[in-house]
Amino acid sequence: SELIRGFLLSGMPCPSSCPPGLLALMAPGLALMATFSLPSQAGDRRALPVEKPPGVKGRTLILLDVNTKSPVRIISENFLSLQLDPSIIHDGWLDFLSIAAIVPLLKGVFSLVLQRFRGRFGDLRAQNDGSDPERGQGCLAISLFSFPFAVDIVRSDIALDKQKGCKIAQHPDIMLELQREKAAQMHLVLLKEQFSNTYSNLTLTARSLDKLYNFADCSGLHLIFALNALRRNPNNSWNSSNALSLLKYSASKKYNISWELGNEPNNYRTLMGRSVNGSQLGKDYTQLRSLLQLIRTYSRAHLYGPNIGRPRKNVIAFLEGFMKVAGGTVDAVTWQHYYIDGRVAKVTDFLKTRLLDTLSDQIRKIQKVVNTYTPGKKIWLEGVGMTSAGGMNNLSDSYAAGFLWLNTLGLLASQGIDVVVRHSFLDHGHNHLVDQNFNPLPDYWLSLLYKRLIGPKVLAIHVAGLQRKPRPGRVIRDKLRIYAHCTSYHNHNYVRGSITLYIINLHRSRKKIKLAGTLRDKIVHQYLLQPYGKDGLHSKSVQLNGQPLAMVDDGTLPELKPRPLRAGRTLVIPPLTMSFYVVKNVNALACRYR
Repeated sequence: SELIRGFLLSGMPCPSSCPPGLLALMAPGLALMATFSLPSQAGDRRALPVEKPPGVKGRTLILLDVNTKSPVRIISENFLSLQLDPSIIHDGWLDFLSIAAIVPLLKGVFSLVLQRFRGRFGDLRAQNDGSDPERGQGCLAISLFSFPFAVDIVRSDIALDKQKGCKIAQHPDIMLELQREKAAQMHLVLLKEQFSNTYSNLTLTARSLDKLYNFADCSGLHLIFALNALRRNPNNSWNSSNALSLLKYSASKKYNISWELGNEPNNYRTLMGRSVNGSQLGKDYTQLRSLLQLIRTYSRAHLYGPNIGRPRKNVIAFLEGFMKVAGGTVDAVTWQHYYIDGRVAKVTDFLKTRLLDTLSDQIRKIQKVVNTYTPGKKIWLEGVGMTSAGGMNNLSDSYAAGFLWLNTLGLLASQGIDVVVRHSFLDHGHNHLVDQNFNPLPDYWLSLLYKRLIGPKVLAIHVAGLQRKPRPGRVIRDKLRIYAHCTSYHNHNYVRGSITLYIINLHRSRKKIKLAGTLRDKIVHQYLLQPYGKDGLHSKSVQLNGQPLAMVDDGTLPELKPRPLRAGRTLVIPPLTMSFYVVKNVNALACRYR
């Protein structure tokens, strides 16, 4: 076996001395993901001859075993979470989030919802036209939004104030059609602002905050809200005066909210002409923690940050400065990652293993800094999208983008990242999970299957197969990626002790996997996702085991029916597909108890 990028690979079949069907786990804690590249027929001509194990025909059979004794990682129950794009206020979608067609799409699928401005658009300052100097000084920009002074909060028309609990909104179809037209027009405006680097201001009223919280409440989500870090005093310290107004208002409504401060603070000088270094932001977070402790409702509220961008050299220095000052103040350390520029992406980009592997290097950099200053501190990827710049139609919202998304979930879990926050649910771009008719897109179905089948316990796997040796100076990048978890305890179709595999096949040929060891001769349920329709990898529709997936009606998800495979059957993985396999009744010790 050889160690490549922290993953254990085995290039030779199990020797004849091994117990039949059992593959020893060579390096516990390292074999979190099996990744390897099998040779094409053309490549076989010069490959060194390798003795084939008895009963194996051809060069495509892969033997797979899982360590069922103990998990190597345990991630948060909130692992799969969601970010709302702030354009929902800009284009009016906030008023429609709590309708019956949307809430069921989220309830039980995602755990946390983050509301802030992402990437280039973060932390806009409140606009002051000079007509009211006091009002201009007293505005609080919360991510995209500005929050009026307390006197305006009292005067606000809070339509939801007299109601208790979740309120499902009702809107006639004509209003939805008008909203879609408005959102389409606003989409063009936002794109123009994005490319010109000039942005308009918006105001978040108390009523808007009420609607946002009601949406989270109805959908079973916990709200994380990002405050603006760009309001500065003359000495460049954070001006928290209006943050306190917001905190007091939220506390008066008894809103259960977690908090963060700022968005990609390492880019403030480039984006907004105002620079804040890591140590100063650390002091600002310490100040925010003190504010939270002054308010009984939030004295124990969670605080996350610093939400930096891609960890290049200068960003790592920023993170080090922050961790020295505020590493013990935050409950989890956060950063963002977008794989490629959505303006220049091609469908073939989503099939490149080099692109899939970029995240692994970032994880190691973040973990090194965090473990230096606060060993054991939880780390979140709090903002991930397949493409930046809003994405590209028929690409970042297509089946092809799912390869990056599913690999992201597997890679983060296997390397111990506690939570991933997906950008986004519904927005003006093309990275979203549902379209403006509320039809789920491929990444939504992937997320739904993940939530239904995958539990928080990550299992080590071991793979043995036939693999060509790399030529000098060439790294074999891995086109077949396999992850293993205990099956979700919340899925009552499977008894505790079952195991779920999820597999990405980027090869243009099918691959065969034989389950061995504790997985041998077990009944398997297959959930095979493939593109549906003539658009192939560009398709925005998917099929599960040959049946197209679509909503039954507004607010009703379809039944996700598996295809049972007989015990001992070889798993055949079609080319360019993603799939889940539940191995039933394994009685895995690691998976019997929560």
